[in-house]
Amino acid sequence: MRAVVQRVSRASVIVDGAVTGSACVGLAILIGITHDDGPEEVTYLRDKITNLRIFHGDDDDIEFERSALDVNADILLVSQFTLYASTRKGRRPGFTEAAPGAISEPLFNHVVDAFKETGLRVETGVFGAKMLVELANDGPATFILDTADRKTPRRG
Repeated sequence: MRAVVQRVSRASVIVDGAVTGSACVGLAILIGITHDDGPEEVTYLRDKITNLRIFHGDDDDIEFERSALDVNADILLVSQFTLYASTRKGRRPGFTEAAPGAISEPLFNHVVDAFKETGLRVETGVFGAKMLVELANDGPATFILDTADRKTPRRG
């Protein structure tokens, strides 16, 4: 599972001209799901993201002091199969690494439920829809997390 996490001052998802989800101060999180992802990856990502110290402290000079849980951040979750695009060959991306909707939609719903368990305000886009995602990246601060990285031994 991959996540692109952006600290935002505001974010929203628009589908067919209507806002389907929004966040004020918090995180906009794009979630990509691959074939072998499951509940273990969901729990790992939720815990990692909500506890990551990426918000300002009480003193605005300390940029990475508090977590999403510490600041009661809003969470906007957006399913994003293109995070598993392969661009190694040719000019057209391939998406064979992305799990098909029948697998990824229930798992994405599990991601949403897992984030809701934290008590934070959670909103989403519409799975599989053409979405317009608008956001103001605060910082800018953007982080890429991949559950495969935790399985790879560190060197040196």
